[in-house]
Amino acid sequence: MSKGAGLGGTIHYFSGMRIALIAPPWVPVPPPLYGGTETVVDRLARGFHGAGHEVLLCTTGDSTCPVPRHFVLERSEHLRMGVVVPELRHVIDAYRTVQDFDIVHDHTMAGPIYAQRFPDLTTVTTNHGPFNDELLDIYRAVAPWVSIIAISQSQADHAVGVPIARVIHHGIDVADLPFGEQPDEYFLFLGRMAPDKGARRAALVARQAGVPLLIAAKMREPLELEYFDEQVKPLLGGEIQYVGEVGGSEKFDLLARARGLLNPIRWVEPFGLVMIEALGCGTPVLTFRSGAAPEIVDHGVTGFLCEDRDEMAVAVHRVAELDRKACRAVVETRFSTERMVGDHLELFESLLGGDRRPATALPAPRPTGAGEAL
Repeated sequence: MSKGAGLGGTIHYFSGMRIALIAPPWVPVPPPLYGGTETVVDRLARGFHGAGHEVLLCTTGDSTCPVPRHFVLERSEHLRMGVVVPELRHVIDAYRTVQDFDIVHDHTMAGPIYAQRFPDLTTVTTNHGPFNDELLDIYRAVAPWVSIIAISQSQADHAVGVPIARVIHHGIDVADLPFGEQPDEYFLFLGRMAPDKGARRAALVARQAGVPLLIAAKMREPLELEYFDEQVKPLLGGEIQYVGEVGGSEKFDLLARARGLLNPIRWVEPFGLVMIEALGCGTPVLTFRSGAAPEIVDHGVTGFLCEDRDEMAVAVHRVAELDRKACRAVVETRFSTERMVGDHLELFESLLGGDRRPATALPAPRPTGAGEAL
């Protein structure tokens, strides 16, 4: 493996790595609708492959990511999300398959634990969730044999006692997104129908500001349905509408035509992919100063970082002051897939070079039989 010299700002990737990615078994890669983790895995797999590396994606049989794929589960297990048996079956088969790869990049929960059985494998995992008490216990346990990636500095700051190999922000392909130069009048909420995401708060902000709001949200789980019925549905009507769960081109069309994204989160969100998706479409983001939001939104340039609903309702009427081209430009420079892929490849090369010590440590095509898809 070697690294090419960089000339004129061009990124030259290491060549010749054999990289296996293990996706969670709950949603296809790429996801047809909601699925932030699976969206990131899809972009990484395509990016590694496009940079000239040999890639194998261990996923489910209904995935369509255009790289060599391996699976044991014919279909994604979204109806049994979080159940240990399908995840273990998926993980055990994946590790059996990838033992001769240079790097295993695992995005499951069970996989990094199971990886202890294979001390010769260089294994990396990305935590897509918060470093809360439960996950801290798990990541502290696996840290001796797995390198851990954080997806924001905010998330890494909460990884007490967990060595973080690198902070790598997510990225997207701006060229694939529509640009909403002349937006409609509505604002948009896009996410899960859950209290921490803030669909109710978005509706209250829109009502206070007197602007139209479209709510596009995943709503399948019992708690999501309960939250909608009790907290959100009573606020619908007039200019506040629920349009269901959206994905693909429909999602990006809604984002591009929105005057702004209302993202009133009230939790320490590890990243917030929807924010860079909105910015990539030229749509400013109005959010609270929670989690990684200050790492993504430049206050007064690409959106507004608000303290409460009252402040957000005022900021709604200031989005016309913002340059939608500047919103798109910040994604091109800071949140591109190329940058995300390059950051991962640099980390992988450093690990394969024998340096497995963490950079940050906070205190306390291979058709091999059935199940292959190319």
